Amino acid sequence: MTVSAADIRRAANDARGMVLRMLRAGGSGHLGGALSAIDIVSTLYLSALRVDPANPAMPDRDRFILSAGHKAMAQYAVLAVAGFFPREVLDTYGSYGSRVPGHPDMYKLPGVEANTGALGHGLPIACGMALGARLSGLDSRVFVVMGDGELPEGSNWEGASIAAHHGLDNVVAFVDVNGLQISGPTREVMDMSSIGAKFRAFGWSVEEIDGNDVDQILDVLARVPFEKGRPTAIVARTVKARGLAALEGTVASHYWKPTAEALDDAEREIAAKLDEEVAR
Repeated sequence: MTVSAADIRRAANDARGMVLRMLRAGGSGHLGGALSAIDIVSTLYLSALRVDPANPAMPDRDRFILSAGHKAMAQYAVLAVAGFFPREVLDTYGSYGSRVPGHPDMYKLPGVEANTGALGHGLPIACGMALGARLSGLDSRVFVVMGDGELPEGSNWEGASIAAHHGLDNVVAFVDVNGLQISGPTREVMDMSSIGAKFRAFGWSVEEIDGNDVDQILDVLARVPFEKGRPTAIVARTVKARGLAALEGTVASHYWKPTAEALDDAEREIAAKLDEEVAR
């Protein structure tokens, strides 16, 4: 079944509502990055990844790694929307022993391929999975979502070197560039600008897109790998907390502990957006 851009936009707004559902359950969480990345994650799961919610461990599946593990609410929300588990599981967010903890845990939830959260680990893990698929004769692809705030971690660039050296064109890395991290603007904390040029220097094929534009995400995914024998990097410019007007582009949204009134307002805003998408 072909999934349209409109279908994905609706699913992404549905997933934004699920992020707020988790915030209502747990009281706080890493909202900003979850919402900046959620259009990318939604498009991947609904249009690109070869996965089966009824058989999440099938050997020839594609893999998705959320390197920026603090954005876990985005992945949980999309997995729930895609049918990997009942949405009610999200209501345990913030509870002891929850299957949806603050960072992804592959032993607790179907669809989660790796435990992440210590930044800079996702790309090296993806390289290992991609090499393993090659050695096993599988055509599986490995998609990883990184954050611009984690790029100073040296392990990212070790992974970039490995992927290029081994010609891992089954690795596709999205860098979610929302320009902000917990300490402030990324250019002030540790300036890693010219991200595309850095990946090119390591031997990757690179394109830059608007990471909150589903049409652009679909277009770029239809063309990966850009070059045979080279890994793909997609520098995705996004807006932190995209979808919530009062929080968009703010450092305060990185980890949000809303008042009851602010959460009510946020839920109404996302519900209205979803209603508009459904009505189209």
